[in-house]
Amino acid sequence: MTPGNLFIVSAPSGAGKTSLVKALLKTGIDLSLSISYTSRPARAEEVPGRDYHFVSWEIFEQLRKKGEFLESAQLYGNFYGTSQKWINDSITSGHDILLEIDSQGAQQVRRIFPKAVGIFVLPPSLEMLETRLRRRGQDSPEAITRRLAAAREEMNHMNEYDYVIINEELDKALQDLACIVKAERLRMANQLVRHQDLVIQLGKVPAVNRQ
Repeated sequence: MTPGNLFIVSAPSGAGKTSLVKALLKTGIDLSLSISYTSRPARAEEVPGRDYHFVSWEIFEQLRKKGEFLESAQLYGNFYGTSQKWINDSITSGHDILLEIDSQGAQQVRRIFPKAVGIFVLPPSLEMLETRLRRRGQDSPEAITRRLAAAREEMNHMNEYDYVIINEELDKALQDLACIVKAERLRMANQLVRHQDLVIQLGKVPAVNRQ
C-alpha cells in the first residue's frame, strides 16, 4: 500500500488559513484534517473534537511528557500539539493528512516526515492582514498588535515551504490549494506504486515501430 501524503499548511494569524482549509475539506477531496490538542478554551463557534481536542494545561503537559505529540508549540500563551499515533496510523493506512500548524510545529514535523509537503498562505498585504484581524472582533487592540508582530516573524519562515498561496480571494486560493494536493498525488513514485498492475501490463505492450 502506498503511504499517504502529509500536507502542512501554515500562515500568519489572520491570513485566512482556517477558512481556506475548511473550504478545501468541503470539496470532497478525500483528505483528513488532523485535529490538534490545545490548552486554550473553546470559542463560541468551536466544537470539541471537530475544531480541537480541548484539554486543561495539566492534561496537555501529561500527554507531552508521555511522548504523545508529533509536535507541540506555545502560541499566544496557549499550547497546541498533534497526536503522533493518529498521524502514523493514518499515513501507514494510505490516507492523506492535512496539518494546520505554525512554522515552529512544521519544523518539528519535518524532522520525522522529511517528505511532508509544506504550503504557506500569505495575506495580500499587511494592511489587509490587520483589517482581517480587527474584523474578527476577538482580540483587544493590544492583542492585535502582538498578533501583527508575531505574523511578521511567522512570515520570515516562508522560504522553508514548498508552495506559497496568496489568499486575496478565497475561491482563487482554494483552487490553488486543491491543485497542489492533486499534483502531489500524481507524482511518479506514488503512481508507480498505486497503479503497479497497470504499469506492469503496459510494460508488456510492444513498442510502436516509427520507421
